[in-house]
Amino acid sequence: MTTAQLVSLRRSLLRWYDANRRDLPWRRNREPYRIWVSEIMLQQTRVAAVLDHYARFLRRFSTVASLAAARESSVLAMWSGLGYYHRARRMHQAAKLIARERHGRFPRTAEDWASLPGIGRYTAAAIASISFGEAVAVVDGNVERVLQRLSGQAQSKATAWQQASILLARERPGDFNQAMMELGATICTPRLPQCGICPLDQFCKSRGAEPSRQQVVRKRKPISYALARRNSTVLLVRRPADASLMAGMWELPSLALGLPNGTAPLLQLRHSITDTDYRVAVFAVLPDQVHDFATNAQWFTQRQCQRLPLTGLTRKVLRRLSLASNDSAVESICH
Repeated sequence: MTTAQLVSLRRSLLRWYDANRRDLPWRRNREPYRIWVSEIMLQQTRVAAVLDHYARFLRRFSTVASLAAARESSVLAMWSGLGYYHRARRMHQAAKLIARERHGRFPRTAEDWASLPGIGRYTAAAIASISFGEAVAVVDGNVERVLQRLSGQAQSKATAWQQASILLARERPGDFNQAMMELGATICTPRLPQCGICPLDQFCKSRGAEPSRQQVVRKRKPISYALARRNSTVLLVRRPADASLMAGMWELPSLALGLPNGTAPLLQLRHSITDTDYRVAVFAVLPDQVHDFATNAQWFTQRQCQRLPLTGLTRKVLRRLSLASNDSAVESICH
């Protein structure tokens, strides 16, 4: 592009963003802690799923100091339902470094942010540009798609970062980066892009959806869990600390083979994790049947459950049962 075309592209995109950007809570100020939390939560997670968790997380951990001072189990409890729990663990580690080694002072450059646990090139650039106005570009999946369509050809990651840096409006880097991501999320979508209302339509060489790709074959798997109740408590088991997934999280006891034929489940639902769709069945068992479960099983009250790092599936099951039954014992289960 010529210099005049670059100037026109930047103006068109920023004008569109100023008029059409979504009112998201992390866009209401540039406080680095809030931006950082939002960027970590948004990794591999839809905006709609983040909104409620973001508000609750900040109510519980309103500052980096409060996050650093918390126990890991408390952080994981507030993260429950978002998945990819390594994000919460690394953010907790980074908070401790900021609070203790940096005396509460946040990094101001992308290079410094990238030195913290759990922060890669994209996240570092997003925080530095939005919170501190550093003129660094970002490339996520949405931005990469916009750049590919603008150029009309597939390109490597390295080329995408170069292109993003060239296009960047250096006087408003944070807004420009968010505008590129917003465009990819709302207008320049993978399927059925709205080219007729795209602010960059005149600069685009492709104007259309990406060629269809072969869909990833999803796995399907049935799993069964036991719900044991004793007065106003529920039995949970803890995953091993060295488990490859969701280590240290609490969940309902697993029934490897389910219950005998003819036993009706208390609840059935579907649950998806990455590339697997689970058909979940939950069976009621009596307290005197729990001797077959792992030795790390414990009984918890509703109040205690609310402070536990539950797996997302366990939280979903307990919430469904609480809403679906009039049984006073079930009503007392965690939610």
